[in-house]
Amino acid sequence: MQFLKLLARNQLALMGGIVLSLVVIVSVLTPVLPLLPPDVTNTADRFMPPFSEGHLLGTDHLGRDLLSRLLWGTRLSLAVGFAAAVAAAVIGSAIGIVAGYFGGRTDNVIMRLVDMLMAFPYILLALAIVAALGPGLLNALIAVAAVNVPFFARNIRGITVGIAHKEFVDAAKLAGMGHGRILVSEILPNVVPVIVIAMSTTIGWMILETAGLSFLGLGSQPPQADLGSMLGEARSALITNPHTSVVPGIMIFLIVMSINLLGDGVRDALDPRLRSGALTRPRPATMVARKDAPPNGPGRGVLDVVDLETQFHVGKRVYRAVNQVNLTIAPGECLGVIGESGSGKSVTALSVMGLVASPPGVITGGAVFHGGQDLVGARYETLRKLRGDKVAYIFQDPLATLHPLMKVGDQLAEAISVHHKVGRTELRKRAIELLRSVRIPNPESRADSYPHEMSGGMRQRVAIAMALANEPEVIIADEPTTALDVTVQAQVLSLLDDLRRERGVAILFITHDFGVVAQLCDRVAVMYAGRIVEEGTTDEILDRPAHPYTKRLMECVPELGEGRRELAAIPGLPPAVDKLPPGCAFAPRCHKAREECQAAPVELKTDGTRGVRCLFPEADVVEVTA
Repeated sequence: MQFLKLLARNQLALMGGIVLSLVVIVSVLTPVLPLLPPDVTNTADRFMPPFSEGHLLGTDHLGRDLLSRLLWGTRLSLAVGFAAAVAAAVIGSAIGIVAGYFGGRTDNVIMRLVDMLMAFPYILLALAIVAALGPGLLNALIAVAAVNVPFFARNIRGITVGIAHKEFVDAAKLAGMGHGRILVSEILPNVVPVIVIAMSTTIGWMILETAGLSFLGLGSQPPQADLGSMLGEARSALITNPHTSVVPGIMIFLIVMSINLLGDGVRDALDPRLRSGALTRPRPATMVARKDAPPNGPGRGVLDVVDLETQFHVGKRVYRAVNQVNLTIAPGECLGVIGESGSGKSVTALSVMGLVASPPGVITGGAVFHGGQDLVGARYETLRKLRGDKVAYIFQDPLATLHPLMKVGDQLAEAISVHHKVGRTELRKRAIELLRSVRIPNPESRADSYPHEMSGGMRQRVAIAMALANEPEVIIADEPTTALDVTVQAQVLSLLDDLRRERGVAILFITHDFGVVAQLCDRVAVMYAGRIVEEGTTDEILDRPAHPYTKRLMECVPELGEGRRELAAIPGLPPAVDKLPPGCAFAPRCHKAREECQAAPVELKTDGTRGVRCLFPEADVVEVTA
């Protein structure tokens, strides 16, 4: 059902599916329709024009009814095209799966044979096969299927190679499964979507190839009609009686076009990466649909987030990922945003520069002020100028964000050149200086390295250097130390701390590690279920946590060398943000929760520097006022 809904959202695919469905239905009903015999000749009625009495589409050079021959020919062409596609998919996929799974000599032998087939132009190979087997529709089917087997074999082999070394396949081998069972139960289910996608996009080709062979007289033989043979018979009368060619030509166009459009839709609908969004590419900036007027002018910081709301609209479900978040960062300050996975930290950071994918992401309220300008709803050209220049972003996984085919020095140079006109020599010099500033040894030689040639810590330093390339005012660091070991993590944090103090850069640091917060951050904002539940200076938060969630989160941090307390865990799970309770979202997991906690929304009480969203904060915390 979900597949059909996704398919229906692609209007071109839906239109192609409707046209193809009508063609298939008419073809299936052809034997019971009141049609004239398709092969009966009547030379007295030859070349009758369309809409003639008794002949809706006219007649051909032998006086045969074109409507009847068109429907019977369409039925035959569809059957042959689908049969050829299924045969090519089954044989080619089996070859690709076996070659990709076993690898080694088996793979080499099989794929070299496939390469030999691919060395011939497919039309010439099809003609050679039909010439060897003799003219006929069945032989044309065999030829078309044979020339398309290498296409499926190559595609499926590539997918299988990536799957054959996955952990779940190794686990199946350890469990004692045989090769045949692994191929059927582990490999095949993972490549079936690829096979279906390949079939949906190649059936149109095969119908055209079959029609081409029939057009040359090597497929359907007289008096049997298919679309290709109808075109072949009508070519001599193309000028004098064009309707005899136009009728089958339009049908071929409709069939192939509808299959291709539907195939594209099927491919997108089967792609799991697109199931949470639309079947189109994301917009260059996050969609903005503010329900209320934007808040008033900017605050006191270099970056001010005011009542920000970001949602994900997936079908009828609305996920409130960011819910009225307020943050302020002063020049040279480091603000840490901490919380469990799924609390809305990264979505908040991505919303600042309109990087949340739309669809399905939508900013539905609030504002983000930088330099006196509201970035929410700003023109794409404005955001593009700010991204990487005034506001930089350090992503969590540098190996995934750095270009794998570009040297790191070239990537640093590109980060500068897209915002400033600098000569090539100067770009190279500045790229090396940036690598040196982030303490990468031998920066001259490292500038010519590719990302995969560097360690994780080195790649993260390159990402930091790229963020610093244009001397930004704000750096958003989205868990940049998560994948690093503790030694490299400490080096990266020390580097960031030194850079912000030397350059006065404001840092919005996303993390889930209180150790990182203690080392780097001046202030902390604790997020839960898309909302700020507590904020204050780092010392205040660490010494006197006010919100029960903050306290329980800190108790989950291991106490090394002491062993005086048991490692705690917060019971339950974070709430689904599409079904948030009316009151405090943490109440179901809170040991201090009461009935009034779940009755109505809890406001963030603040005294200007310290804030907490709780009706019953921890007892040893100074009370704040609204």
